Amino acid sequence: MKKLTLGLSAAVLALAGAAYAQPGMHAKHDTDGDGVVSRAEAQAHADQIFSRMDANSDGKLDQADREARRTARFDRIDTDGNGQISRAEFEAKHPRGMGDGDGKRGGWGHKRGHRGGKMMMRMADTNNDGAVSKAEFTAAMLKHFDQADANSDGKVTKEEHQAARAAMRDQWRQKMGGQGPGAPGN
Repeated sequence: MKKLTLGLSAAVLALAGAAYAQPGMHAKHDTDGDGVVSRAEAQAHADQIFSRMDANSDGKLDQADREARRTARFDRIDTDGNGQISRAEFEAKHPRGMGDGDGKRGGWGHKRGHRGGKMMMRMADTNNDGAVSKAEFTAAMLKHFDQADANSDGKVTKEEHQAARAAMRDQWRQKMGGQGPGAPGN
């Protein structure tokens, strides 16, 4: 059970924790269009992500949510409702397929953010109950926001965002022996 919960949270926190380090994410979080992401905007975004991922609306992210999202994803692809996904159904939903087969990138088979997900889950699940509450999720998101907010003014500028992205990329490279996101060949 613990392994399954950690797997669930890999996707959750890869989305959440790396959100401020992704290209283009700065503009998506800047809901008022002032060129910076405020802490309030970051918290609102965390709330939106959590609500979307809490499939059964029980206030926590756990295996039940993962199963519900997996079932919903399957049902969206299985357009004829026969319980099987044909090649035509798959290709209609994913015209570019599942990437180049190396497990590094590609539409539905995207795996990049999952490398550090288990570690991020352990950090977010502060009470070690095997689930991530909304409070834990928001705290993890805001921790990453605070790390990107270099001058601690409660706002992340585009430059701070880019610096945080570069720092995260460098950290991954070191941890993965030069094979992290953005490393040559990835």
